[in-house]
Amino acid sequence: MRRSRERSVQGSRLFVAPWLSFCSVLALTAQPLLANPARSQTDATPTAAPQWKHYPTPNRAPEGAPNILLVLTDDVGFSAASAFGGAIPTPAFDQLARAGLRYTQFHVTAMCSPTRAALLTGRNHHAVGSGAISDVSMDEEGYTSVIPASAATLGRVLKDVGYDTAWFGKNHNTPPWETGPMGPFERWPNGMGFDYFYGFNGAAADQFNPSLVENRNLIRRDPADADYILDRDMADRMLEWLQAQHSVNNRKPFFLYLAPGAMHDPQQAPAEWIEKFKGKFDGGWDVLREETFRRQKAMGIIPSSAVLAPPLPGVPAWNSLSKQQQQLYARMMEIAAAQLAYMDHQFGRVIDHLRKTGQLDNTMVIFIQGDNGAALHTFRGSLNAYAAFAGIEETDEEMAAEIAKLGGPDSFGNYPVGWAYATNTPFNWGKTVGSQLGGLRNGLVISWPKAIEDKGAIRTQFSHVIDIAPTIYEAVGIEPPAQVDGVVQQPIDGISMAYTFDDATAPSRRREQYFEMLGSRAFYKDGWFAGTSVNWEPWKPNKSDPLAAAWELYNLEDDFSQVRNLAARYPEKLAEMQAGFEAAARKYHVYPLSADFFSRLDPSLRPSGLSSQGTYRFYPGEIRYSAFSWPELSARWNARARVRIASVNDRGPIMAQGTRFSGYRLALENGAPVFVYDPSGRAQERRTLRGPALTPGDHEIEVGFTPGETGAIMRMKVDGKPVADAKVDRIIRIMSGEAVVGRAALDDDEGPRRCDCTIGEVVITTR
Repeated sequence: MRRSRERSVQGSRLFVAPWLSFCSVLALTAQPLLANPARSQTDATPTAAPQWKHYPTPNRAPEGAPNILLVLTDDVGFSAASAFGGAIPTPAFDQLARAGLRYTQFHVTAMCSPTRAALLTGRNHHAVGSGAISDVSMDEEGYTSVIPASAATLGRVLKDVGYDTAWFGKNHNTPPWETGPMGPFERWPNGMGFDYFYGFNGAAADQFNPSLVENRNLIRRDPADADYILDRDMADRMLEWLQAQHSVNNRKPFFLYLAPGAMHDPQQAPAEWIEKFKGKFDGGWDVLREETFRRQKAMGIIPSSAVLAPPLPGVPAWNSLSKQQQQLYARMMEIAAAQLAYMDHQFGRVIDHLRKTGQLDNTMVIFIQGDNGAALHTFRGSLNAYAAFAGIEETDEEMAAEIAKLGGPDSFGNYPVGWAYATNTPFNWGKTVGSQLGGLRNGLVISWPKAIEDKGAIRTQFSHVIDIAPTIYEAVGIEPPAQVDGVVQQPIDGISMAYTFDDATAPSRRREQYFEMLGSRAFYKDGWFAGTSVNWEPWKPNKSDPLAAAWELYNLEDDFSQVRNLAARYPEKLAEMQAGFEAAARKYHVYPLSADFFSRLDPSLRPSGLSSQGTYRFYPGEIRYSAFSWPELSARWNARARVRIASVNDRGPIMAQGTRFSGYRLALENGAPVFVYDPSGRAQERRTLRGPALTPGDHEIEVGFTPGETGAIMRMKVDGKPVADAKVDRIIRIMSGEAVVGRAALDDDEGPRRCDCTIGEVVITTR
């Protein structure tokens, strides 16, 4: 017996001996590092790269090329952040300003997707099909929302020269009809040259329950994280990516693009951060403008000769408001401030990491504080921004009754226009207005400790978001490619800003620039600025004729705030400027003009994300469908779900689309089918159909809408028999969030994760 056991052990040794020998070699090889655990990979003596004969040679960035950290916040006004005189403390942003340069005459396009397209490509927004946000794209060359292959992005160019690339946060540059689970993916971040993407597609994301995307996959945030919030999650992911990159590829530079959702709606923040600002804005927006204006002059952000722009037409003076309104509106600003401050805090963790790892010195940080002026979305603010799409304006009384919810997971709100234009000080107007500096001018900081010596200084050269890409290319030491994948590239429209790094008095190299957004248009040349008047209220649907707006003329050299219209005094100069705009408009595909944003939301104006013609079949699983890859609601919409009931107590989701702020869901509750239609998150709009408890076995549950004399009739059938109906006032075609079959919705963390029943399929018919 003993001999047999010994033979067995010897046999095992014979089997493992080769692997033990291999491990021994590895152990011997590793001894020098093991003897000095503190020695880092960067301390190791460089060794020459092997000269392979057949392996592909990886691209290598120029020697000494900097890391690039590009940051673009959302809907943040020129004077929101403390670095530009604002009342919202942004210590991480301020720290970069002290270490680098602040640009006080930097411009964007007045709206989200266009600014981002111009930033990523270095081309004017119409030249890359991004004349407006992708949700209102049109079948016109300058408005398709399709960035052409002839305009390779920063991600692709830097990746091709040897950078590791990653994108965190908002992506509003993929055509909506391509955001479904089957793509196509050429215009997703991965397809635009970014090795890794973690964030969200579309205009906005709920900070507490976001529709998340990782690379190409729509995913669900961790439901077990009771304190989940998106900005912290993204900072965690960025740090993990940076740590991995530094561990594995520390001889390669990185390009990290961060696009957080702050301060776009929904304005949300952790409760403890909101409380930090309690009472800070009780003085109102008029006082905020005056205080900000004084700080800006003291800091040198604006010249001493600058004049505060007059109040925004139609916005009430703070002291004319009731006590209830003042309390409500002040709370909304506290939330908005907390959102930006919290985001800045999370970004600060990234900067601290780069400093501790010794990477910050050769990291070029370009931080654009806002992709347009602050948003003039809602006149009196909102509890749920989606209510506007239902044609509902929430009253002060309704919002005041729910004030405790504001800023938390049960709100999807925005602050009133008074705060928006106050955070655009010293200008008025704001987002979507392409002819006024309040919509076009944003704060920019560039920090690069290794290369910028004039630390903490201010730069006043006129510049534009298209200038960022060529600035990066010059800093890296490369020329933009003439071809990418065999496609000849469009000219870069931007001009590098690197000439400003060492010379505060250098003349502006950007001598002219056109602007256009939703029919509002302007032209800049050598200090002069001509633009169309604002003949509409941005917080209301715009039915105005863009061509009917009168042109104005300003000399920005001695009129920083754009307050003195000189059109009548200098008609020849105005005509010259108008001609300049016309030439640029023809060159960059600005025409035709369209001002009607809400009419352009009509999905029939652009391709569909669905290939079927009226009948669609969906099956249970983890796949989540974007709103553009799911059949839209119509007055003749029908859904049939085939289910097998195991018990009269079966519970759980069968189908859901949207969120608690706008959507619908079909589920089982203790064996009974329940359909909830919730177009606006308001109890008075919500309609519920409830059927009888189902017996074990196979059943067909059908819900649908049919037109009524006014609105529509919502009906439920079970096994072909009517069981419930209700009248609805309106059908909301534009829904938020995602759709899923057989799984819980994004924000349904209290109910069952899956249905107890077995779901065969869900068939949706529209006509």
